Amino acid sequence: MANMLVTYHSRTGNTEQMAELVAEGAREIEGVEVDLQPIAEVTPDDLLDYDGIVVGSPVYYGTMAAEVKQLIDESVVHHGKLDGKVGGAFASSGGPAGGNETTVLDIVKALMIHGMIVKGDAEGDHYGPTAVGAPDERSAKECRKLGRSMATLALRLSG
Repeated sequence: MANMLVTYHSRTGNTEQMAELVAEGAREIEGVEVDLQPIAEVTPDDLLDYDGIVVGSPVYYGTMAAEVKQLIDESVVHHGKLDGKVGGAFASSGGPAGGNETTVLDIVKALMIHGMIVKGDAEGDHYGPTAVGAPDERSAKECRKLGRSMATLALRLSG
């Protein structure tokens, strides 16, 4: 059995929709329990309870929302204790050149600094799903795929 957290910040609801799709995909994997929580409800201590953590953010000035960065900054109290857990990220923006990839990569870099395992996607959204506004059909497919991929890897690594 593995457990996974999908957490996000969403002001307009677009990133929340993406988070729901990621969780939906993860729930397709038997043996994985999935918690879906707004980032405001997640503490650094909570991160220790999961085998996989997927973080979503809207794009603000080319990077993650302050609420997401706050959890990451506060998680320093557990530096090294997230080592070997599975991590992933997704983002939504207001435009096609709005900073989606830079935001996903900023989140992924933070997860990697914690020692987390981040799996890329050889086809589709390589770093993590992105959307412009509300997730369209393509984005929804990528979100579900991320959820399945993260859940499968978390289950495999949790032994």
